[in-house]
Parts: sequence; structure tokens; C-alpha cells
Amino acid sequence: MLNRDETLETRREAGKKTEKVFTWPNLVAKEFLAAILVTVFFLVYAFYIDAPLRELANPGEPENPAKAPWYFLGLQEELVYFDPWFAGVVLPGIIIVGLMMIPYLDVNPKGIGVYNFSDRKFAVTVFVFGFTFWFVLIIIGVYMRGPFWTFFWPWEEWNFDFPTPPPLKSFPNILGAFALIVYFGLGLIIPAILKRDFYKKLGFIRYNIVMIMLFIMIGIIIKMFLRLQFNIKYVLQTPWFNI
Repeated sequence: MLNRDETLETRREAGKKTEKVFTWPNLVAKEFLAAILVTVFFLVYAFYIDAPLRELANPGEPENPAKAPWYFLGLQEELVYFDPWFAGVVLPGIIIVGLMMIPYLDVNPKGIGVYNFSDRKFAVTVFVFGFTFWFVLIIIGVYMRGPFWTFFWPWEEWNFDFPTPPPLKSFPNILGAFALIVYFGLGLIIPAILKRDFYKKLGFIRYNIVMIMLFIMIGIIIKMFLRLQFNIKYVLQTPWFNI
């Protein structure tokens, strides 16, 4: 049996684990201080480093390469690998809808208001992966796309001669359709078998939505790899859309 001192010590330890503090002033004061420091940093940065402004636009001499603002360069980079309907409409739509659905898809009661990795490994990993991937596209568009939207490594000198595009090829429709069915089919079935608890926790509908959106994101990277390494233009071609 525990003596009185041990019982009090146990209660104190339990109290420490469940101790909570008010948002104001504990959190808000720290956030306000962080905002001030960041503002001061950018003011000093802007004072010593000029903005990369260029000359006025000349319709007679269009810019080469013509680049969108940096926050749209991810979409512009995707135009290399996908048709405009997908890169400009479907992909942003998937991103927006996916972000809107997070509160309805995330059924994990742990870590609410804490935002720690240990309680939300899957959610944090997927979000960081997608967030990082988007900024990788922006970095490629800013620093690695030169004249005629040709790819240059950062240490390579830009060449303004029009490049000869490599011959592009596409999968036969039967092979492409089979590859997509296998890709999404296995992507839905295998995790449900290996991670039964994950499947049961989400339920049938939530699980399928989460995994389909996850494998769409991974599929975009696979399609980019196929285009860069094997000059694959389309995996599937139909009279209505191409992928």
C-alpha cells in the first residue's frame, strides 16, 4: 500500500500532467512578441535589400521566360506535366476542397490544440509533405526555369537558343487505364489490410476520400517523374480529357 506522502506525490504528478494555462496572456503575449520580432526583421531586410523590380513591360519585347507571381509558379510549373484543365482548374480545386474537408475527415481526438507530432503522425506527415512539395514547385519555377521555360540547374548558364523539344510519347490507353486501376486499387486495399485500426477509425467513406486524395498527390509526383525521365506525355488519353 502507498503511504500518505507517496499518495500526495502521485496526486501532484497527475496534477502537473493535466495543468492548463489561459490563452491570455500566456500564449497571446508570446505570439505578439514573435510578430513584433518578425516585423522588425522584415523592415531591416527591406531597408538593405531592394525588391527585384524590373523595367516597364514592353509589348514589343515580351519577357522570356514570362513567369507568373511566385505564389502561382507552382501551377505554372504543373502546366509542363498536365493539360491546362487539370493544372489550372482540377488541381487547385482538389487543394482547396481538401483543406476545407480536413475538419470533417480528421476524427483523431488527440492533440487538439496541442499540434504535436506524436499524436498526429499521419496528418502532420501528409500535410508537411504536400506543403513542401508545393514550395519545391515554386523554387523550380523561380530558379530553374529559364528562356522558353527550359529547365536549368542553378549553376548552369541560361541559353536563349530555342531548344529542340524531346519527342514525347504516351501510354497505350489499355495499359494506362490498367495502370491507373491498379495504382488506385492497391492504394485503397493494401493500407486497409495492413492498417485495420486506421481503416476502422476513419470509416469507409472517410478512408476512401483520404486515400484517394493522398494518392492523387503522390500520382502527380509520379507523373512528373515519368515526364522528366521518360518523356511520357499522357498516361491515359480520352476524347474528353487526358491525364
